[in-house]
Amino acid sequence: MLRLFNYLKPYFPMFFLAIVLLFVQANADLALPDYLSKIVNYGIQQGGVSTAVPMAIRQSEMNRVVIFLSAENKTTVLNAYTLVDNRSADYDRYIKDYPTLAKEPIYVLKNIDAAETDRLNPVMGRAILAVATIKQVITDPSKAATMDAGAGFDLSKLPPGTDPFAMLARLPAPQITQMTDAIDKKFGALGDTMIIQAAVGAVKSEYSALGMDTAKLQNDYILSIGGWMLALTLLSVACTIAVGLLAARAAAGSARDIRRAIFGRVERFSNSEFDKFSTASLITRSTNDVTQLQMVTMMVVRMVFYAPIIGVGGIIRAIGKDSSMWWIIAVAVLVLVGIIATVFSLALPKFQITQKLVDRLNLVARENLSGMMVIRAFNMQEFEENRFDKANLDLTAVSLYINRLMVVMMPLMMLIMNILSVVIIWVGSHQVAQANMQVGDMMAFMQYTFQIFFSFMMLSFMFLIIPRAAVSADRIADVLETQPMIRDPQTPKSFSAAFKGTIEFRNVSFRYPHAEEDVLHNISFTAQPGQTTAFIGATGAGKSTVVNLIPRFYDVTEGSIFIDGVDIREVTQHDLRDKIGYVPQKCVLFSGTIESNLQYADKNANSERLKKSAEIAQASEFINSKPEGMAAEISQGGANVSGGQKQRLSIARALVKKPPIFIFDDSFSALDFKTDSSLRQALKANTGDSTLLIVTQRVSTIKNAEQIIVLDDGQVVGKGSHHELMQSCETYREIALSQLSKEELE
Repeated sequence: MLRLFNYLKPYFPMFFLAIVLLFVQANADLALPDYLSKIVNYGIQQGGVSTAVPMAIRQSEMNRVVIFLSAENKTTVLNAYTLVDNRSADYDRYIKDYPTLAKEPIYVLKNIDAAETDRLNPVMGRAILAVATIKQVITDPSKAATMDAGAGFDLSKLPPGTDPFAMLARLPAPQITQMTDAIDKKFGALGDTMIIQAAVGAVKSEYSALGMDTAKLQNDYILSIGGWMLALTLLSVACTIAVGLLAARAAAGSARDIRRAIFGRVERFSNSEFDKFSTASLITRSTNDVTQLQMVTMMVVRMVFYAPIIGVGGIIRAIGKDSSMWWIIAVAVLVLVGIIATVFSLALPKFQITQKLVDRLNLVARENLSGMMVIRAFNMQEFEENRFDKANLDLTAVSLYINRLMVVMMPLMMLIMNILSVVIIWVGSHQVAQANMQVGDMMAFMQYTFQIFFSFMMLSFMFLIIPRAAVSADRIADVLETQPMIRDPQTPKSFSAAFKGTIEFRNVSFRYPHAEEDVLHNISFTAQPGQTTAFIGATGAGKSTVVNLIPRFYDVTEGSIFIDGVDIREVTQHDLRDKIGYVPQKCVLFSGTIESNLQYADKNANSERLKKSAEIAQASEFINSKPEGMAAEISQGGANVSGGQKQRLSIARALVKKPPIFIFDDSFSALDFKTDSSLRQALKANTGDSTLLIVTQRVSTIKNAEQIIVLDDGQVVGKGSHHELMQSCETYREIALSQLSKEELE
């Protein structure tokens, strides 16, 4: 596929923008499980309280909390809050949110950043948790021993009605320090996350004590996180649509450019290159193969760049939720890679032969459609059906094999994914039970694992379609990299303004590419303007090959061809062919109208010129017989006109061009003798200054030609007028006597 890399360069800005959008989309998709985790952990389990740093706290409660803080932490915490009472300027604003402010002062959290909140979280969490534990002891004295904490202070020995916090506050500074250190050691085993989670319940109780609506707090939190999730989803959808549009435009644009390049290259092919690539194969390469590339280009943009971002990001975020479960991801990825490698090794050889089978199917179908009349005439329908059926079944068998692999892959993937779900829930539930993980984190871990899994599935799908696209790309590159054997010179010459059209073959020999022997041997002759030079000989003698050398459909192997003294290899093909009106042996008409087919020679030709050319070509009668006249439709290949009508229209098309050189390659074979005679007379009268070259099997067609060249087995065995050849050339005499009587030949 790298051989076609240049055709993607114009679309690099689109690819770059698509990658940026994919990065945004992937990050939005990766954030969703984390937000789901927050809804479960904080919104549902913790009532919407996500931090152990309360938004507000009563002064009395703060006084209890700071007892369990070191001097440094006490200063830090108090600096993060503002004390508000009934004399504060913001009293009216805060009284609505915290009704308890009417009874006692409260501390309100300042607008601190996330980093400061993260630093205060464990500090406040330990202190608030210690206060909450003492409150439990007050209500349940059986738990008093748990608060000894190595501080030499047994709550169970306090007299009834004694405030333990007042007693603790009066302890000497060293004892308080010893107590806080013991509390840190006691809670340290839980870890910061679990301490914060445990302290959240006390924070929520404090909010209730402040008169806050905790139900509304929970709903607001869930709606807020849900709103962010909805916004991220919409962002992901927008990015998906934008990436799809960019990928489609880039893929369609590059496919258009490649098709144009193939068509342009094929147009420059000589007959040698057409011998190398069959017509069916060129059609397949221009359509099916390009479509394969277009599809894979679009999918590469949407999947190949997106999947690694999701995969790597998912691994980082999943391990961030619980690093102890990394082995689950590793096992799943290893199993998936093993399946992909197995399928890839089985499917790749089949992909490499699929396109060749498509070529074969197109070839058989094309031959059947173009040769339908012959098939019916010989009652070979059953044979051709069997031939088509074999090509069809060969392609079907390969396609079924590949599809079976795809069908097997999906159930395997689903099985692995379901097993993965069970393993995550099993291991994760134990982590939750041991207070090492929260339920929301387990759910997020599962979603991240699925994202990682699906990213590998996307890559595996690409691994399966890229090989087929690579085969198509190589087939296309083979066409685009094929250099035509016939090329224009780097410094071309030009014909003189006073162009006459004298053609000279000088010791010309020719052999087809890769052939072992020449088909033309030492051909020499001169065709003069204003004269008719005719070629006659047995089938396979080389007549058409000679005239095909003049427009450079092939290049001579030895010798030279000159027109007005200029070697035709020294001028451009365009300039050379601009001087020639060519009517091929197999006449070709294009779908359209009679008028559009005649204007193919000169799009600016007016109606009078078209009518005159049709009249010379003896085509006026059947054109005028049609109700639409020149506007009559011509079907593809001229299938709705007879062979003779097709030849006459082809001759008329060449006449519209008004070239100084005409080449008629057996172009009168489908005409009756009367039409043939009338056409030759009209040509003689209207092309008197042109050089006419006629290839024919009919002696009557060329009997009056100024020069007749007789070919036999690629060699000139006779040259002269009709009467001269009747006397001097045995080959010509045999051909003439086989067609006409002696009286007709006189």
